[in-house]
Amino acid sequence: MNTRKNFEELLAALPPMVRELIKKIPPNLLEEVEEIRLRAYKPLMVYVGNEEKFVSMEGIVTSSASTAYIVTKEDCEKAFQLISKSSVYAFEEEIRNGYITLKGGYRVGIVGKCVLENGYIKTLKNLSGYNYRITKEIKGAAEDILKYILNFSGDVYNTLIISPPQCGKTTLLRDIARFISDGIDFLGFKGQKVGIVDERSEIAACHNGIPQNDVGMRTDVLDGCPKAYGMIMLIRSMSPKVVITDEIGKKEDVEAIHEVLNAGVKVITTIHGNDIEDLIKKPHLKDIVSLKYFERYIILSNRLGAGTVEKIVDENFDILFKGPYKRGKTKKW
Repeated sequence: MNTRKNFEELLAALPPMVRELIKKIPPNLLEEVEEIRLRAYKPLMVYVGNEEKFVSMEGIVTSSASTAYIVTKEDCEKAFQLISKSSVYAFEEEIRNGYITLKGGYRVGIVGKCVLENGYIKTLKNLSGYNYRITKEIKGAAEDILKYILNFSGDVYNTLIISPPQCGKTTLLRDIARFISDGIDFLGFKGQKVGIVDERSEIAACHNGIPQNDVGMRTDVLDGCPKAYGMIMLIRSMSPKVVITDEIGKKEDVEAIHEVLNAGVKVITTIHGNDIEDLIKKPHLKDIVSLKYFERYIILSNRLGAGTVEKIVDENFDILFKGPYKRGKTKKW
């Protein structure tokens, strides 16, 4: 089931004219909106089912840009006042990272002129573009794959989810965290301590340090922390049984995973790619394959929509499941 908590928080962060247009979108269609895009002097756009659409002055979602509402400079200025609650300093760190997380777990990406200090981004000004990403919790998204990432002794397999962008990997990862943390009655699996390193605030979507998404009752979250540092911090301070993070790729991420595994802690994470072959092509990533860091690989695509499972293989690349499979669209495996 798709769950949108505190949708009014998102609407309140939109400039008034844009807010009224978005509210005119029919509820069944609005439920499917994934992004709302504001760009100064450009058409108002939304993304539905991974396709771009335009919003007219009447609130009609259309494929034609000619009838779209044109976002004004004033809209962009008002948007920043609303998402920052008129307090730039309170959100200075997030602004440097290019986004602000709203209450309810919604994230607003921002672009404009970078102000540099000693070669580093100090802040952004003259903001001209916003990407309101609409968080969707799909509870139960991971239910059918749990039997592939848990063993008979009730332990968790080290798992890597491989997926192109916008194919549901973070949604799946979030639900895995919730299941492992809360426990899984139908599998007789007792909940375990989970540590999440949420570098980009996408898994737990913390607002003022509090997760806005349900990531489980035994879960501790390091929000906005670089993955390589955060994984080590968690095993030193919170004694998790499982560490979860999103979108590894740097050399230091791989080194941190090595330390976590040496500490006897399980790892579940994601990476951009189409298949295992993509990892082997990258010098600092091929070792995680050859040294068998991970015992399970889950490959996702968008073939039947976001969250399509193409296949699941073990550390020896033996196929455990062959898709495509999408919960609710194909027969249960």
